[in-house]
Amino acid sequence: MSVTTRVGRRPLRRGGRPVIVAFAATLLAGVALGGCAEGQDAGSSDQIVLAEGQDLGRFNPMLGYGQSGVSPIYDGLLAPAADGDDRVPDLVPALAASAPERIAPRTWRVPLKDGVTFSDGTAFDAGDVVATYRAVVDPKVASGISTDFAPIVTIESDGPQAITLTMNTEAHPAPYLLLGIVPSERVEAAPAARWKLNTEPVGTGPYRLESLDPDQAVLVARDDRPEPPALRKIVYTHVPDDNSRAQRVQAGEADGASLPPRLADGFVDRPGVDVAVVASADWRGVSLPSENAFTADPSARLAMNVGVDRSAIVDDVLVGKGEPASTPIAKVYGDAYESDAQFAYDRSRAASILDDAGWRPGPDGVRVRDGVRASFVLLYNAGDTLRRDLAVAFAASMKKIGVEVLTRGTSWDEIDTKMDTAGALLGGGATPYSIDSQVYDALHTRVPGSSPYSNPGNFTAPGLDELLDAARKSAAGPENDERYRRIQQLYARQPSQVFLAFVHHTYVARGAGWKHDAPILEPHSHGVTWGPWWNLPSWTPTS
Repeated sequence: MSVTTRVGRRPLRRGGRPVIVAFAATLLAGVALGGCAEGQDAGSSDQIVLAEGQDLGRFNPMLGYGQSGVSPIYDGLLAPAADGDDRVPDLVPALAASAPERIAPRTWRVPLKDGVTFSDGTAFDAGDVVATYRAVVDPKVASGISTDFAPIVTIESDGPQAITLTMNTEAHPAPYLLLGIVPSERVEAAPAARWKLNTEPVGTGPYRLESLDPDQAVLVARDDRPEPPALRKIVYTHVPDDNSRAQRVQAGEADGASLPPRLADGFVDRPGVDVAVVASADWRGVSLPSENAFTADPSARLAMNVGVDRSAIVDDVLVGKGEPASTPIAKVYGDAYESDAQFAYDRSRAASILDDAGWRPGPDGVRVRDGVRASFVLLYNAGDTLRRDLAVAFAASMKKIGVEVLTRGTSWDEIDTKMDTAGALLGGGATPYSIDSQVYDALHTRVPGSSPYSNPGNFTAPGLDELLDAARKSAAGPENDERYRRIQQLYARQPSQVFLAFVHHTYVARGAGWKHDAPILEPHSHGVTWGPWWNLPSWTPTS
């Protein structure tokens, strides 16, 4: 489905909620950050300036860049495709010449496109695919996303233009074939954080990096590909502060940005600026530390899940742009979703659970058991206003049931070192096109190579790991849907953390006359790679 961008607002509604607003980007003429004069014919230009909240210079698939098959620099074997954000996208050939073909039990062959080149002029072939996938799971590379590819046992060249892969599961391999492919010559036997690809990316995608500074990255269209993009230049300017990004868009110094819902709402009805709301499988939740006597108590974790009003958080913090989340599985997963496993808000029941477990109110209202207070620190990234607001709202809910949550903004560097002793306001759903990837790391006890953000407390319910392992090894279908419903039921009896909401991503953009693909269901992402800009080659002038 195409969307024609224009000045003004045109909300499209599904199921009573706005999911897409026709959005656009004013394509600036002249210098990158020069803005544009009132009444200027922005559509005559062919570049775009986007305010990016994330650090620039980590353009490396080993670190998760383009992991879900969307990147202006890299292509995966497959890529997501859909006509909207109300379903899990199809996964269609990109660098693959056709869909994976099953040639033996748990073994698949993938033919590759011929005549493809990387941005450095070298030819793409099977060796690059093999090198990329071997690197992402290599302990020396320390990619941080290695467990996302654990179902792939082996991957081998089948001549220069095909690969074969063996899985440890009956499931289709498509969700694991979205990773951006890098040239084999650029793979390093060193931690990915030190690779040259971070600042000198080389991919087969439609754009290449022209220049990189600490506060700006410039990508230009490649003319050596069939049908070069009409949008010729992308300028990312680093603006980490939410309010500053909003100001850049308002002033005409940036054409678009990702903003927290409340800030984005400030642009509604503002002339020349459009607001887009896109559904995602991106969840926010509270991890609970293992080395805290209160949060280590299963009854306490259950009470906190029952005692938080998720609907109020969606309404008040997300200003309606989201959905309550009790587990990492959203309604979009259809028959695998278990409606009966969702926590209903019940403050009285939460208090009773704590009373029965021996956590009784103390003189100051905070519950105590055996001299231990029902209290823990909750850390959040200080630069993320949405996480701050979610942390504060959660703490307010907990105070009503006698639980003291001490919120504090800090850096990710500190959060990484304190996950055992403090809670953290985390997000997830980086690979939502596989329900296994959406759920496994979030709920399974930790496995070798796990990200520090995968089930940080390492809690689980009896039988849950075994069901997760069985679901991972099974093909999609009614039997596996039943396993995932059972997984949610077991988790709801003894939760390991407190999922709060699925966040709908909100973007603002200045209007112009371009036609492009509508947004699709998005993963956990924080920048401007997604939203209106997820498929920049689809952008074509309306006249």
